[in-house]
Amino acid sequence: MNNSIETKRHSYSHVLAAAVLEMFPEALLAIGPSIENGFYYDFDLPRTLIPEDLPLLEEKMKKIIKKGFSFEKTEVPAADALKTAKAQGQIYKAELIEELDSRLRGNDEGGLGNDGGKGKNVSFYRLNGFVDLCAGPHVENTKELNPDAFKLMSIAGAYWRGTEKNKMLQRIYGVAFETKKELTDYLTQQEEAKKRDHRKLGQELDLFSFNDAGPGFPFWHPKGMVLRNQLIEYWRAEHKKAGYEEISTPIILREELWHQSGHWDNYKSNMYFTKIDGQNYAIKPMNCPGGIQIYKTKLHSYREFPMRIAELGLVHRHELSGVLHGLFRARAFTQDDAHIYCTEEQIKSELTGVIKLVEKMYKDLGFTDYHVELSTRPTKSIGTDEMWKHAEDTMEVVAKDLKLNYQLNPGDGAFYGPKFDFHIKDSIGRNWQCATIQLDFSMPERFDLTYVDEDGSRKRPVMIHRTVLGSLERFIGVLLENYAGALPAWLSPVQVALLPVADRHVKHCETLRTELEAAGVRVSLDDSKESVGKKIRNAEMEKVPFMLVIGDKEADSGKLSVRSFKDGDLGLMTLDALIKQVIK
Repeated sequence: MNNSIETKRHSYSHVLAAAVLEMFPEALLAIGPSIENGFYYDFDLPRTLIPEDLPLLEEKMKKIIKKGFSFEKTEVPAADALKTAKAQGQIYKAELIEELDSRLRGNDEGGLGNDGGKGKNVSFYRLNGFVDLCAGPHVENTKELNPDAFKLMSIAGAYWRGTEKNKMLQRIYGVAFETKKELTDYLTQQEEAKKRDHRKLGQELDLFSFNDAGPGFPFWHPKGMVLRNQLIEYWRAEHKKAGYEEISTPIILREELWHQSGHWDNYKSNMYFTKIDGQNYAIKPMNCPGGIQIYKTKLHSYREFPMRIAELGLVHRHELSGVLHGLFRARAFTQDDAHIYCTEEQIKSELTGVIKLVEKMYKDLGFTDYHVELSTRPTKSIGTDEMWKHAEDTMEVVAKDLKLNYQLNPGDGAFYGPKFDFHIKDSIGRNWQCATIQLDFSMPERFDLTYVDEDGSRKRPVMIHRTVLGSLERFIGVLLENYAGALPAWLSPVQVALLPVADRHVKHCETLRTELEAAGVRVSLDDSKESVGKKIRNAEMEKVPFMLVIGDKEADSGKLSVRSFKDGDLGLMTLDALIKQVIK
């Protein structure tokens, strides 16, 4: 018996399908897997679902759960199952059965074997009157599911098999947990997450926007550019200290380069293409092939190693419209990329150096809780078995030596090498995958990269691909949601808001603004006709870290009445003391 939470979530998806069939007997069923925190099921329905349908379906699901129906597994010859599915008009199940039968036959050395020409058996699960094609597993009885620990969350469109050429189905998402408390905690977190949605904050704080003129492409406003540039300035300073040199490579490069790199065979569906002078070009989805061209411009010596070459490279990836999600899933973004060329002997020390840089920068940015995944060779990959084994073994040794909090993630590496993925935890407990470190023996081979060793012989360098922030845009989204828009003063587009009580105080505020700006502080001046209370509220809505209310007392005494967004009224202080506070 398998009672894992994943098994229970998959069982909830079958209960959902049974409930939908009660409401829509003519519904066509697609697929219903368990996912992180819950489950979903795709349907072809006679009408479009509305949010009000979800509570009705929840009630039907609870009744099914409480009746204590068993999940009964049966096996049926694929040919018979296909005939039944077609007779019932279940076209999506019929397609799955045909595909499953073909795969099973292909795995049978004897072809059809001794099955009388019917093909292999496929498995079904019966839940009262509802029968569904499924490999399982499920709980034995619906009473093992908690009727108070699940909730249907949303309705979305989903193309059948994830392909735009196919029909758009309706997907119902649900969440499920072991206990009611876990569900309540999750829903509370989701409500908090809605308040922190970076798309909402980006609009409210006038940082960025999205436009139908370029779906999936962010438009950065002046304040957003201040935030971007502050983050980039910090990134550059830390990388300079860590021994990196910065480059920039073209956005558009010849098609042949992408064949050579392996992207054409492994990443083509995510790329954009164009023609120039009758020649085929691709818009880069990654920076590494361009950076390699710079490496190849001259012959290198072992004395130059390790070479740490960084690039803030704008990349474009063809994402389907249905998965676009603000800065988190955009079609154009800036990778804080770097490629390290080193010798075999330098691999461990370089991987260690990158990990320490990641840890340092995350701490500076307010993230101290994270875990690491070591992702190994995927199904589609380049390079030899020996290369992959050596790379994976080396990374595991480094992880253990550094006592990293890591876990294996089999089959999820980059197509050219295994990788470390860093998952940071934000202030409301959500995990975000940002930094990645990839060890690559394949690209140097494909591009015939060499260096001159101490003995004068030509040798192949090792490449380490890495990002710290990942996507600059996505990381800004993470920052905004982590801080609920109230960014640390050093990142805030406006650090100090000057709020004159009356018109006669504006001139004094202008003098203060000049002095603050000369000290490197970013300042705004609200010289509107609004009341001082309204000005304070506006500054708080903009989440400005420090507010100075300037009236007669402040103008005459030279002392400043300082209000902090985070800590409230800080009392009176001198201009020099304020500047030190902001800089700190």
